Amino acid sequence: MRPDTEDYASILMSGVPLLDVRAPVEFAQGAFPSAINLPLMNDEERHRVGLRYKQSGQDSAIVLGHELVSGETKEQRVAQWVRFAKEHPEGYLYCFRGGLRSRISQQWLAEAGLAYPRIIGGYKAMRSFLIERLEQSIAASKFVLIAGFTGCGKTEVIQSLDAAIDLEKLAHHRGSSFGKHATDQPVQIDFDNSLAIAFMRLQAAGKFNIVLEDESRLIGKCALPIPLRDIMQTSPVVWLEESEQSRVDRILHDYVEDLGGQFARKLGEQPGFDAFSERLLESLQNLYKRLGGERHGRLNQLMQNALREQKATGALECHREWIRPLLTEYYDPMYEHQRAGKASRIIFSGDREAVTRHLKQQGY
Repeated sequence: MRPDTEDYASILMSGVPLLDVRAPVEFAQGAFPSAINLPLMNDEERHRVGLRYKQSGQDSAIVLGHELVSGETKEQRVAQWVRFAKEHPEGYLYCFRGGLRSRISQQWLAEAGLAYPRIIGGYKAMRSFLIERLEQSIAASKFVLIAGFTGCGKTEVIQSLDAAIDLEKLAHHRGSSFGKHATDQPVQIDFDNSLAIAFMRLQAAGKFNIVLEDESRLIGKCALPIPLRDIMQTSPVVWLEESEQSRVDRILHDYVEDLGGQFARKLGEQPGFDAFSERLLESLQNLYKRLGGERHGRLNQLMQNALREQKATGALECHREWIRPLLTEYYDPMYEHQRAGKASRIIFSGDREAVTRHLKQQGY
């Protein structure tokens, strides 16, 4: 049997599959990117055992736990663990502190004929390790930010570089009022964990000069760590410039074609289209105060016209009629103001090809 381990860095950077035997409610509050939740106890069972522990102590709680998870229930859960262990022989299991629950899970797996190692210290120890490493990684790094008008392709540049972190990918959000995907964002702890691991992987490769997209404090509901945001506010900036037509094309693809496809795959064609339509209109409504009543009403009507045309014919071109004025009348003036504020920090500007070439030449 492979030994139990506390080599958290290797486990997390390698992305080996992890068997998380905590209750679902614990998993939902925070987990690691490669973890699968196959709990020893469900939420109700954990709650009852916790009450027994407070009332009568550990021994009584253990007895109740074995009563609740026995017979067919136990067989089904062990069968899931066995399947996971056979599919992922390189993996590890853990509970919250690496104690009783993970040891019981190990024992039951052993009784089923499989020796499977656990992570010493469990979730709590690995989470503490990541918090510390994230702070250290931010302090040890220097950053260059990619900025530019909405739709200019900043994410595409980020994804083409070796020394970059795609914050919007980690946050599962495109970073604007229209940036939600059809599926939910990670909880804050999951975002922080993924960000820490991304830093660790780059720095293990010797990369401490890192490119990020110039983001606000929040990417959807995911908040950047305050030390990172503070450093970003003084970091040098590369400004990406693309034509209005190119930006309209990209917004049409990302916020209409791609987002509509996400909803269709999630819900089916018609329910997906209805949910997609509702999402677009909701995103525009969120800008009501900033747009003002007249401009919001005009763009809302153009959006509804485009959605009717799309529903009737499948055509997407009508969406350009609201995308273009949304960019030129709302987003562009806002980003123009931001560019003026960043002028002293801009070290290079150019189109996507020029910016990508410049950053690669600089070792990113």
